[in-house]
Amino acid sequence: MERRRTKKDIVKMLLRNNELEEQDEEELLNLLIDQPIAIDVDKQEEAKMTKGDHFADKLSEIAGSWTFIIIFVLFLLFWVALNTIVLTGDTAIDPYPFILLNLVLSCISALQAPIIMMSQNRQAEKDSLRNQNDYRTDLKSELILESLHDQMNDIMKNQKKILKYINEQKERENESNKEI
Repeated sequence: MERRRTKKDIVKMLLRNNELEEQDEEELLNLLIDQPIAIDVDKQEEAKMTKGDHFADKLSEIAGSWTFIIIFVLFLLFWVALNTIVLTGDTAIDPYPFILLNLVLSCISALQAPIIMMSQNRQAEKDSLRNQNDYRTDLKSELILESLHDQMNDIMKNQKKILKYINEQKERENESNKEI
């Protein structure tokens, strides 16, 4: 009869495929089973953040808001109104076709896009760390549940043996009482 593989056995097989040494393998199994493995990804990332990272996050937070969009649209409308209605002819700072405004918008886009991408890349790294942490936590939970399941099976077997023994004792007692 083939022995049913436990999650612990499966993890051992997976670890062997990664060519870990026996000592590292046992250490990892103990880590998964006996020690807490969950980490606070936000705190870990916060500790590694530079001032530039904080700036990129703040800029992404501001530039990705409706408040920014509304203010920026109002600025564009103000710029166009100022240079077409209020200041006309030679007094306009940036007459139509608004070449200076086009230059400003291009510069803002050229700077804003990479900064937002830096923030998104760091967020993707945090998500990856969260996924790895979730996987380790799930694996640990599976191992613990498998162990608990095996222990419950052992308890059930022992309980059946005890009940069988008690029933046998009762039957013997009943037989002895009948003989008397």
